[in-house]
Amino acid sequence: QVQLVESGGGLVQAGGSLRLSCVVSGRAFSWYAMGWFRQAPGKEREFVAGVSWSGGSTYYADSVKGRFTISRDNAKNTVYLQMNSLKPEDTAVYYCAAGLGGRKRDEYDYWGQGTQVTVSS
Repeated sequence: QVQLVESGGGLVQAGGSLRLSCVVSGRAFSWYAMGWFRQAPGKEREFVAGVSWSGGSTYYADSVKGRFTISRDNAKNTVYLQMNSLKPEDTAVYYCAAGLGGRKRDEYDYWGQGTQVTVSS
């Protein structure tokens, strides 16, 4: 069984920064590609960022490219999402996920419970 626990969400003003963390326990963390998704009220869960098992490849949704950075530390079983220049439209529950990788929800097998990010204008 693989468990994912996110942390680091909170309330921030527009233009501010937050760093989300996701700790993975269970099977070998380095087996999995990792992704971050988000879901705003009344909207579908959408892809935000992904990273390969080695960390050598990263990819982003157009809406966050240049503002968000995904990274991973396989020694700490942790994936991060550094979010800069936050906008009110970034407000959502953010989820980390583990799996084969990609931009689609069904490419990930394991999900965390989510952490709320609220950006005030």
